[in-house]
Amino acid sequence: MSEHDVQREVSELQAKSATAARIFDLRRIIGGLFVLYGIIVTIAGINPSDSSLDKSEGININLWTGLGMLLLGIFFLVWLKLKPAAPVPVNEDEGDA
Repeated sequence: MSEHDVQREVSELQAKSATAARIFDLRRIIGGLFVLYGIIVTIAGINPSDSSLDKSEGININLWTGLGMLLLGIFFLVWLKLKPAAPVPVNEDEGDA
């Protein structure tokens, strides 16, 4: 293998590593789960039963919790969009040891 082939392979691996870091960013996972669960809880809170309203003293807890979860999930996803994960810097001196 020539030096050029090694450099090309290293740059391909770095690109794959940066892509994997962006895919598995915790903000994406947390934001997606909060949006998903927020939708489910909000739908459950749209038509509350009388017994659930009696238990919560007249407050539609499912609706308010679902909307809060939606807002938090959207916050995480917007944060991810506005400030994406920076690629990890690679020291080329580490490979010489």
